[in-house]
Amino acid sequence: MNAPFSYASPTVSVEALKNSIAYKLMFTLGKDPAIANRHEWLNATLFAVRDRMVERWLRSSRAQLSQEVRQVYYLSMEFLIGRTLSNALLSLGIYDEVKSALDEMGLDLEALIDEENDPGLGNGGLGRLAACFLDSLATLQLPGRGYGIRYEYGMFRQNIIDGRQKESPDYWLEYGNPWEFERYNTRYKVRFGGRVQLEGKKTRWVETEEIIAVAHDQIIPGYDTDAANTLRLWRAQASSEINLGKFNQGDYFAAVEDKNHSENVSRVLYPDDSTYSGRELRLRQEYFLVSATVQDILHRHFSLHKTYANLADKIAIHLNDTHPVLSIPELIRLLIDEHKFNWNDAFEVACQVFSYTNHTLMSEALETWPVDMLGKILPRHLQIIFEINDYFLKTLQEQYPNDIGLLSRASIIDESNGRRVRMAWLAVVVSHKVNGVSELHASLMVQSLFADFARIFPTRFCNVTNGVTPRRWLALANPPLSDVLDNNIGHTWRTDLSQLDELKPRLDYPALNEAVREAKLENKRRLAGWLAAHMNMVVNPNALFDVQIKRIHEYKRQLMNVLHVITRYNRIKADPDADWVPRVVIFAGKAASAYYMARHIIHFINDVSRVINNDPVINDRLKVVFIPDYSVSLAQLIIPAADLSEQISLAGTEASGTSNMKFALNGALTIGTLDGANVEIREHVGKENIFIFGNTAKEVEQLRARGYSPREYYDSDEELRQALTQAGTGVFSPDEPERYRDLVDSLLNFGDRYQVLADYRSYVDCQDKVDALYRQPELWASSAMHNIANMGYFSSDRTIQEYAKQIWHIDPVRL
Repeated sequence: MNAPFSYASPTVSVEALKNSIAYKLMFTLGKDPAIANRHEWLNATLFAVRDRMVERWLRSSRAQLSQEVRQVYYLSMEFLIGRTLSNALLSLGIYDEVKSALDEMGLDLEALIDEENDPGLGNGGLGRLAACFLDSLATLQLPGRGYGIRYEYGMFRQNIIDGRQKESPDYWLEYGNPWEFERYNTRYKVRFGGRVQLEGKKTRWVETEEIIAVAHDQIIPGYDTDAANTLRLWRAQASSEINLGKFNQGDYFAAVEDKNHSENVSRVLYPDDSTYSGRELRLRQEYFLVSATVQDILHRHFSLHKTYANLADKIAIHLNDTHPVLSIPELIRLLIDEHKFNWNDAFEVACQVFSYTNHTLMSEALETWPVDMLGKILPRHLQIIFEINDYFLKTLQEQYPNDIGLLSRASIIDESNGRRVRMAWLAVVVSHKVNGVSELHASLMVQSLFADFARIFPTRFCNVTNGVTPRRWLALANPPLSDVLDNNIGHTWRTDLSQLDELKPRLDYPALNEAVREAKLENKRRLAGWLAAHMNMVVNPNALFDVQIKRIHEYKRQLMNVLHVITRYNRIKADPDADWVPRVVIFAGKAASAYYMARHIIHFINDVSRVINNDPVINDRLKVVFIPDYSVSLAQLIIPAADLSEQISLAGTEASGTSNMKFALNGALTIGTLDGANVEIREHVGKENIFIFGNTAKEVEQLRARGYSPREYYDSDEELRQALTQAGTGVFSPDEPERYRDLVDSLLNFGDRYQVLADYRSYVDCQDKVDALYRQPELWASSAMHNIANMGYFSSDRTIQEYAKQIWHIDPVRL
């Protein structure tokens, strides 16, 4: 693999790096070089590289403190940062030097990079977006700090056994995490339970249980700059390690029961919430994050300014989705109960400090908490939420005295659904800005979900379309294509992706198109080699690589993709000697452990794969692959190899998507609905360079309004009927013929909620257009070039600059 381009860095000698790596191995890890294994050499290398990041990190922190800048604190339950070594080497500009040092020591840098575990700090797009944002904040020298939870086991490791998803612990910390600095003295008490006691005008939260939040910091380096920011993650620690009395009595399990209960809070990302205890743990987890974070923000602010009077001028707190929204009542609680603010002043500060990104319009994905559960676990916060709601509704009643239904629709407390607190409503009422993440999503947000609030707060809503960092998702992930870009437009596109525009006058240059095609083929060969080595799957790199990699969810419609695969299989079986475009269909993604239908879809994909891949009539004409345990590292392998990017969610359900941007940036053509950022991608690349199918968001709603009948599509489409009949009668599950009867029923008899059947024919016909274009390599390459050249807008650097100006009001730090 070619080394990604490193900007000219201060001279670092290969000899010094060799000495540093050997020193770390012996004196930090205590290991003799003669017997050290590969992972120990990896950790030694990480420590040596980390040392070279620390100086700029400390210098950057000093600059932020001395200039007393306004700072943004980005709160997210997920930070899917990916492996750090390669990104750190790229940012420091010492990739080639470290590679040479390791070569001279008899070690392979690429092998060590592959040895590093992916941090288990996220699951999908939400966490990957947060990681891109941290990268851009540092690269743009903007003062920002991320806050999250240091999950001990991440989400889970996904194994596919007999076609089914099986979860096992993802112990990503098995070999430690050399990148982190544990801050033993930065710890805060996080309280739960208890009761609220009134003492005159003062409210006290008493008789609580406590756990300790311990900080772990990781450096987030900027590229081609001395700036570096911090990701601070919290680990839960019991306030009482052991009950010595019970231990001495021989009751060893009871002696550590409280410790285990406390520390479960940071064990696993998104515990199974199908049970009451699972939901309660998730609530505790969210409060644990925000309580430790808000205490830390206030402590940091007071240490610097010696007052809270300028709080709203110096801090911005951003809520990435609803998971951290409890930070609103937590900030108000701390200001009133601990720092002597009156209620009105505390509320006003909160309104100026908080901003919120909405990531979904689907009601089932909008977080709500039962009043009873909140009252049991966080009674003081529930009291504050009721006070916020009373204040808000009283104001509404004065402004809209004749709108009787408005009060119940806008109330933070949903009385119609078993008395639940609507967290998105709380975020909108208190935040000064609420943003969508694509033009379509932001438009639908104010027309549907938040229509009442858009009328009440007409200037509060805005759009900031998502973006991805070009450092990881092009420079690191795709060295062959990066080399082509470097040779044609220079190297500085890594910090200014708009420079891809310079490709536009050259789009018809045969030499450039041929170079891009060769880069794509090299990436496809790399993925094919990985599939052969890790999955014993042989695929033809010259086939069309058709890829859908994302969280498994019904709205993302992996099921429609499988139905097309079955239709394609049936067509080949009917006429095997026709001139078929060979295709490798690749799926990857995890299903939430409690999400039965998503897990069922994974099983279905694998059963279909087994039948097709073992059918001698099909041979290389069609292969289906489900790659288990999808991660950032796998994405960096798969995305550069993709020819076709599947972005096929039902219009109006995907807020933005970011994999669509990564694929297009790496020269894949998109097949998708007019959903999320697909709309803007089409505007930028041109409608002739993207495959759009299916109903629009407006047509989806019209279909629902007049009474959607999926059976009409089934009855009128012979290929669809054949595919569903095969699924429902055991063609792909002969050992259990009725295995997928419920899946077929969900489409035909239970409403087909995400209108798979309504879009099926349009999708299949669009796939025929994909084949037709792929038969013409020069035209396909030209379309791929149009995608690459027009993706400059979708850099997370542009996204973060918009956040900084429109929402956070922060400026770069002078270094």
